[in-house]
Amino acid sequence: MKLVGNWNYPTPIRFGAGRIVEIADACAAAGIKKPLLVSDKGLANLEITTKTLDLLDKAGLGRAMFSEVDPNPNEMNLEAGLTQYREGGHDGVIAFGGGSALDLGKVIAFMAGQTRPIWDFEDIGDWWTRADADAIAPIVAVPTTAGTGSEVGRASVITNSVTHEKKIIFHPKILPAVVICDPELSVGMPPFITAGTGMDAFAHCLEAFCSPHYHPMSQGIALEGLRLVKENLPKAYKDRSDIEARAHMMSAAAMGSTAFQKGLGAIHALSHPIGAVHNTHHGTTNAVVMQPVLQFNRPAVEDRLAMAANYLGISGGFDGFYAFVGELNDNLGIPKNLTELGIENPDLDKLTKSALQDPSTGGNPVEMTYDNTLDLLKSCF
Repeated sequence: MKLVGNWNYPTPIRFGAGRIVEIADACAAAGIKKPLLVSDKGLANLEITTKTLDLLDKAGLGRAMFSEVDPNPNEMNLEAGLTQYREGGHDGVIAFGGGSALDLGKVIAFMAGQTRPIWDFEDIGDWWTRADADAIAPIVAVPTTAGTGSEVGRASVITNSVTHEKKIIFHPKILPAVVICDPELSVGMPPFITAGTGMDAFAHCLEAFCSPHYHPMSQGIALEGLRLVKENLPKAYKDRSDIEARAHMMSAAAMGSTAFQKGLGAIHALSHPIGAVHNTHHGTTNAVVMQPVLQFNRPAVEDRLAMAANYLGISGGFDGFYAFVGELNDNLGIPKNLTELGIENPDLDKLTKSALQDPSTGGNPVEMTYDNTLDLLKSCF
């Protein structure tokens, strides 16, 4: 193993129940005087959103909101958001919601001053240097779910609606300037969203922990993130008002996103094209393919996951960890396979080729080829 890596760590985070009241102060810290709040259709009329708009309005920051965000946001959502941003004369974005709203809000702020198309900034080589860094608007991020950890990420996942491919758009300045993590905002999440987003956080920590790249700090964060999910996701799923469990899950989400700079793997390489083509929930898809990927990677991760199992209080080494994942999925009502998830008549050849093009393949501990990836995909149905 080459002991070489490029490491970064998150941004200022204001963590704690009730801290949404600091939203105006967070905007001031980020240098935003006329924010556009970017949320999604499901959140637009909820009390947590109107309360946040009231706080902004009271502070003289207006109450402008864009909420035309699809579950897998695409370039059409982006264009609509950019139009409202520019016509409204805004100078920054509050990305407010789950992963979809956070990702789109970040990209609206990123693209507001750019002249090149969004796909010119895909996370390939040094493409990010094509952007005019001075034209990127500041961002305040406010997660309302506990899954993607996009609030502490330097990238967004945007779906190309023409090719049905998920693309990772990267720039260091997409990282929000200030984050407010208020677990009270996640109390209203329906159980299936709690489950899916929570398993997304678990998948981030798991794949980061198994990635072969060198990043011991992320390794430690990933392991503790796994513990937080193991101990708190079932509680949050069972009792949506358990604020302590919600807080720990919000921490785990941010930890997963911080950890996966070490690498992701086959779980995400499969779930990205599946979600782009079949419009499935990202975190739920991760959970469905998790056990098949564990078996796929077993030769490379058996000893490492035995260590993790020991830390997590799971007996039986790799087999015990594998069984635990199955039990956790069952307890959260996760579908048993992709067929049960509702995927019919999949184009396995196209999905396999898309998976191999996904950047996540580079962090998988077992090399992914067309043949073994096709077999892996078949095993998920």
